[in-house]
Amino acid sequence: MSQTAPQAAPATRPATTPAIDPAPLLAPWPGGHEGVPPWDKVKPAMFPAAFEQAMATARAEFVKIRDNSAAPTFENTIRASELSGEQMGRLFAVWGVYQSNLATPEVQAIATEWSPRISAFFTELSLDLKMFARVKALYDSRKSLGLNAQQMRLLEREYRSAVTSGALLNEAQKTEVKRINQELSRAYTEFSRKVLADEEKAIVLDNEAELAGLSDSFKASLAEEAKAMGQPGKWAVKNTRSSVQPLLMYATNRPLRQRIYNAFINRGDNGDANDTNATIAQILKLRQERAKILGFKNHAWLRMDDTMAETPENATKLMMSVWPAAVGRVRQEVADMQALANQESAKITIEPWDYRFYAEKVRKAKYDLDENEVKPYLELSNILQGAFWAAGQLYDLDFKENTGQIPVFQSDVRTFQVSDRKTGKEVGIFYFDGYARAGKRSGAWATSYRGRSGLRGNHIVLASNNNNFTKGGAGQPTLISIDDATTLFHEFGHALHSLLSNVYYPGLGGTPRDFVEYPSQVNENWLMTPEVLNRFAKHYQTGAPMPAALVAKIEKASTFNQGFDTVEYLSSAIVDMKLHDRDVAVTDPDAFERETLASIGMPQEIVMRHRLPQFNHLFSSDAYSAGYYSYLWSETMDADTWAAFQEAGSPWDKKTADRFRATLLSTGNETDRKDAYKAFRGRDPDVKALFKRRGFPTQ
Repeated sequence: MSQTAPQAAPATRPATTPAIDPAPLLAPWPGGHEGVPPWDKVKPAMFPAAFEQAMATARAEFVKIRDNSAAPTFENTIRASELSGEQMGRLFAVWGVYQSNLATPEVQAIATEWSPRISAFFTELSLDLKMFARVKALYDSRKSLGLNAQQMRLLEREYRSAVTSGALLNEAQKTEVKRINQELSRAYTEFSRKVLADEEKAIVLDNEAELAGLSDSFKASLAEEAKAMGQPGKWAVKNTRSSVQPLLMYATNRPLRQRIYNAFINRGDNGDANDTNATIAQILKLRQERAKILGFKNHAWLRMDDTMAETPENATKLMMSVWPAAVGRVRQEVADMQALANQESAKITIEPWDYRFYAEKVRKAKYDLDENEVKPYLELSNILQGAFWAAGQLYDLDFKENTGQIPVFQSDVRTFQVSDRKTGKEVGIFYFDGYARAGKRSGAWATSYRGRSGLRGNHIVLASNNNNFTKGGAGQPTLISIDDATTLFHEFGHALHSLLSNVYYPGLGGTPRDFVEYPSQVNENWLMTPEVLNRFAKHYQTGAPMPAALVAKIEKASTFNQGFDTVEYLSSAIVDMKLHDRDVAVTDPDAFERETLASIGMPQEIVMRHRLPQFNHLFSSDAYSAGYYSYLWSETMDADTWAAFQEAGSPWDKKTADRFRATLLSTGNETDRKDAYKAFRGRDPDVKALFKRRGFPTQ
């Protein structure tokens, strides 16, 4: 049953916000491009009434299919379900933006009230006995139905999804699952709210001398942040990665680095009203209870039921195959940094708040490469155009800006019309929301407001990227780091995956969690090609392209600090899997985190990229829980895919790009993704390509 929203029970009690006409959220979207979200007409107070009406419509659609007096057929059950839920899909496309990009106190209050109710509604539908009986009847006789390969895959996946959701449970067990899903939905909302509250805090400085070592452009952005907070003439460091990381790399003021670092890593872990540890413990308990009721050993086994890795053991095996080499490289990196600090008579022992700072010093000493030398060539708009250009070369897509011609949800959002270069036909609209601001969750992510499927008319795709770059000061361009530029290409890879998708049934449009990051990680590779850098890495003042000597230094230093990057990420993924692949739920997340890191030999100079108290991937939804390993799983395929382009003689080899698009990017989940990868590469991915990329020993 194709539902596009999180899963909630018919609401009967009045909404707490004033009722206003929710029509803009419910009616087909107006305007050109086959309709676009009417952001200019939406107000948060519309959502409660919209939820009420959309659930009533969805229920009516569901009941019509379920209570059809005709015997179940693929057409009147599976296909009919695939065609249902369009109104709900539109509503939740807009609601998702309000929760992630525009989470004002009003929006958070609505989420707190409605998330459990929405969860209960969809859980009720997923566990409906009569509907499941129709699906089961088809599943049991599937071999005699004359289905094509896509129809068979869709039917089998619908049945599997229903069983995994609890369709075979007795009524008492179903009631428990409904209760647990409601409580989890409430806990996820609470977790997100608390983390966002800590991330919206800032350390305000009133003496510019404290910011020694930082670039003028970055200091200007901190000054703008302070001004926005009502403290002109000062500098504000928000408690977000985009503000903290540059400071940790360049601030010569070590006590300030320590202060900023501690504030950042302790988000959600300060024993105050925003502390998330009790919320995490509650989530873990509920997840374990649900997994047991559903017949799984634990939450990890439940979440990995439909993944490429298949079992926690397989995911852990990959992670632990990389871990020793990564830790070994960290020891070398720390030794290099300590030697440099000793040489400078710094009289310190390298601590976590020193790692990025001294890594930059070592980079400068070893490779004569300074990130501040690179950033003037990485102006945000230019790098975005570079991503567009690469997509044109590889996939024949053209991007034409139409900002101001269609509604957007915030004045900084830019929009682009996407068309097929060969046919001129419109493919989609791309929304780009690039800057950090209050009410916007941290990190970077991609989403789609509308996908494409043949069954629903092959509508154009509405795709978006959301980043948290620190906006340049007044009148100044936004200059980004290599890491930021890589993130931009990464998220754009997700958008390309959406724009190039060409499936018939919407239920086969999504992919397993450990495939999702693969297209985005592959797309990172084209950033550092000479063709992109020469055209788009231009000095923001002179317009001169990045010098060849500087490009060469960047390439030479490509494996620099890979120990840090790998351990920072991989420790988070390992802790995630160990947290969920266990028989008894963890009750003290802080203690578990410390003990687990000690058991695997975590270097003391590094902290997890996402500590548990702020790990939104795990605790703002089920999405990446027992699934953070998927970045490594995907990168193994990504490195091996990039090797295919190298073997073809060029990163722009059109035959390889066409095969990649036709076999993997456009096919959603119409075939098993492992089989699809084998069809593209002729074999399973080779992990040696990953080791080679990161500069680790391949033997």
